[in-house]
Amino acid sequence: MVERFLELADVLCIGGAMAFPFLAAQGHSVGASLCPPEDVETARGTLKAARGSYGRLELPQDLVVAERAEDDDPLPLPGVDVPDGWMALDIGPRTSARYAAEIAAAATVFWNGPMGRFELPPFATGTRAVADAVASTRATTVVGGGETVEAMRSFGLQDRVTHLSTGGGATLEFLEGRDLPGVNALLRTAAAAR
Repeated sequence: MVERFLELADVLCIGGAMAFPFLAAQGHSVGASLCPPEDVETARGTLKAARGSYGRLELPQDLVVAERAEDDDPLPLPGVDVPDGWMALDIGPRTSARYAAEIAAAATVFWNGPMGRFELPPFATGTRAVADAVASTRATTVVGGGETVEAMRSFGLQDRVTHLSTGGGATLEFLEGRDLPGVNALLRTAAAAR
């Protein structure tokens, strides 16, 4: 999916749990962050493909970490190497500002997936920064996926985007170029009605 977007988008900003396989593939320590080993090899291939792609892949430059998700006292990291036993739960302020600037410069924005554990106030800052940027831009904005929609609603920004879709997985599959059974049925019905 990321490789497909690298052929469609000028810039692809990665945050949240999706970032950790990419960081691990670059040799960074991800500590106890969510990072299935099989995803690291996929990310390694995607990083290689990104070198010759149309779009630019942006990864976090700094993170917010904690020993447990329930911690109320997060530790900002100036970089992306997560200490052993700790987990990254949000993007850091430099990354938030950089992603917001990319959004402000875009003509079209598609956002799927929060930047961290936004449900927990200490780790909502990155997601909030991206949500504010999406809500403030004059670009066409599409927000997809249940958690992303939940984030927009929790910040009261759901009415400030062009389109809000709870069908994140289906939206991604459609943008990947896959056939969707429901869309195919509608197309067949429309063709039969002609």
